[in-house]
Amino acid sequence: MRIPTPLRRPFDGVGRSVAFLATGVLVQLGGLLVLALPWLNGGPTRALSCLAAVVGMGGVLGAACPVLTRMQRARFRGRLGVEIPAAGRSWSWRQLGYHLVAGPAVALGAACVLTLGAASGVAATVYVWVWALPPETRLGQAGYAVQAAYVSAAGLAGLYASAWLSGALARLDVRAATRRLGPSRAEQLERRVEEVTESRAGVVDAADAERRRIERDLHDGAQQRLVSLAVNLGLAKVTMPDLPDDARKVIDEAHREAKEAIAELQDLVRGLHPAVLEDRGLDAALSGIAERAPLPVRLTVDLPSRPAPTIEAVAYFVVSEALANVVKHAQASRADVTVERFGGILLLVVSDDGVGGADPSGGTGLAGLAKRVASVDGTFSISSPVGGPTVVTVELPCAP
Repeated sequence: MRIPTPLRRPFDGVGRSVAFLATGVLVQLGGLLVLALPWLNGGPTRALSCLAAVVGMGGVLGAACPVLTRMQRARFRGRLGVEIPAAGRSWSWRQLGYHLVAGPAVALGAACVLTLGAASGVAATVYVWVWALPPETRLGQAGYAVQAAYVSAAGLAGLYASAWLSGALARLDVRAATRRLGPSRAEQLERRVEEVTESRAGVVDAADAERRRIERDLHDGAQQRLVSLAVNLGLAKVTMPDLPDDARKVIDEAHREAKEAIAELQDLVRGLHPAVLEDRGLDAALSGIAERAPLPVRLTVDLPSRPAPTIEAVAYFVVSEALANVVKHAQASRADVTVERFGGILLLVVSDDGVGGADPSGGTGLAGLAKRVASVDGTFSISSPVGGPTVVTVELPCAP
């Protein structure tokens, strides 16, 4: 006969719970025996001696705390498949609290539940025990069949109760151990911050690598095709002087459009990731920006060694965008760019003698710069009083 699902549900996984609780009782017995050692032969009688014994055994248990914690983690992992992460410290008051309070309390409850289950199993199978007795013994007990039925019913109820209680105790032990034996909330937050930082660094590096790939594809593909087209149009103008005026006009216009497209594509490629930055470093790339600027730019670069590629890329785009803002909005006659490295910090300072009044929330690209700098845990600040000067200061982390 198939037992209905609602009746079988309390027994789902009960074997694992029972084995888990039984192992926990054995582990806790070791700790309790340590605490009980001074009293095995009668123990101390004076108050001071009792206090010294309690403190001494507590110290012994505290010293054994890392070992007990590893045993408990192994129990949770092996019996329930629950992985409790290791705490940042091998010893803490939280762990000692589990081994002194929560663990023994759960172990005591587990011992009661296991005893109830064993007694209920014996009671539920009372008919087997009765029929194992000699016939004259059974016949001498009037009404034994009715009494055995009651005992069997009580045994079945006890089995259901012990199955449910074993699962509840196992879940309670998991919650207590996770809070006491695992990392604290502060340690969890620290680990989460580290994971988020590593993940963000990976995203930034991936985005920078993708920009490099696009730059190479444009430089080696579309840009070369446009250059070839412009050369062919130029040759057509030179080698075919007898073309009709309308055709020559079309070729001239196409030649001009091709050269403009090449210039725009070069600007786009430099905006994605200039090849000179990867090949020759930050000094050469910033020198190119300064030379192309429509106003005088005094550039000072002092880098004993090259920063990481991601930091180089951020520094390049910060200077490029800051100078673009100077040209568009500052009405300045000159600008100064200083790039220096102080230990683990790459310092960028971009200043101009313009009208000032720059507002990061005004849509001038400064907010985007601040986000770009923050993506690598850098700091961004701007000083721009009305009337000038405007000074943009950026600090980027740079491993020494």
